[in-house]
Amino acid sequence: MAQDAARRYYAHFGQREWSRLSNPADGALEFAVNRNVIARYLAAGARVLDIGGGPGRYALWLAGLGHHVALADLSSELLAIAREHVAELDPQTQAFVEEILQADACDLGHWPDGSFDAALCLGPFYHLPDLADRNRAAAELARVLRPGGVAFVALMPRYSLFRRTLQVSDERHRIVQQAWLAQLLEEGTFENDVPGRFIHGYGARPEEIGPFFASHGFEMQTLVSSEGILVDLQAILPDLLEHDNPVFQRAMDVVIDTAADPSILGMANHLLYVGRRMR
Repeated sequence: MAQDAARRYYAHFGQREWSRLSNPADGALEFAVNRNVIARYLAAGARVLDIGGGPGRYALWLAGLGHHVALADLSSELLAIAREHVAELDPQTQAFVEEILQADACDLGHWPDGSFDAALCLGPFYHLPDLADRNRAAAELARVLRPGGVAFVALMPRYSLFRRTLQVSDERHRIVQQAWLAQLLEEGTFENDVPGRFIHGYGARPEEIGPFFASHGFEMQTLVSSEGILVDLQAILPDLLEHDNPVFQRAMDVVIDTAADPSILGMANHLLYVGRRMR
């Protein structure tokens, strides 16, 4: 089962998953772009479900802005880290974190219909190679949102999974396996039998994302590349940040301003879909 594989995969990450989004050479760019987009579409004082939120980076950020947050994830290990960080918050901010619990994006039965103004799902979909699971997850997102509620969903384009495989020395042999390659490029299904790695995955085509979520009652608001035009250039950012901050800041402005450019979406590492529940 893909969810079991994802749970085992993240059990080994621990603090790395917490620190990744603050690392300028890794996930800080993704975090900055996503926060900018999320802030644009969230009403003040929203009640937000962060499903697949792991150690709580986004949940704590949202709580600090005065949003009421429920944090859920498959990984008990990552949720334990989230609880540690929530305990370090001042009591006023802590109060905005309503609950932290283990849950599956395909089954949000803990919450009644229409419980939330917004939902973040920044990981589960690219761990769901089975279309039936993706349909269940999308239907559950729609169910727990109020009419007009906003969903923020992370996806990976299939070319990012191809590039990732090419970069890993003991996995790149798969590129010459025709059946494996066709499965990835034609269907978006990623499989890996190397223990401890990204085992099962789904790579989306950008042009199919809007129609997929529309079939579950969402109207697309935007679709952006979470790394923008600097995809695969994060390694230069720490040096820019330290030695040429004006260039760094201007580059970040350009990344954010152009993140929805359709010409870059298929080559992103991560995509962020924003959809509003219409029914």
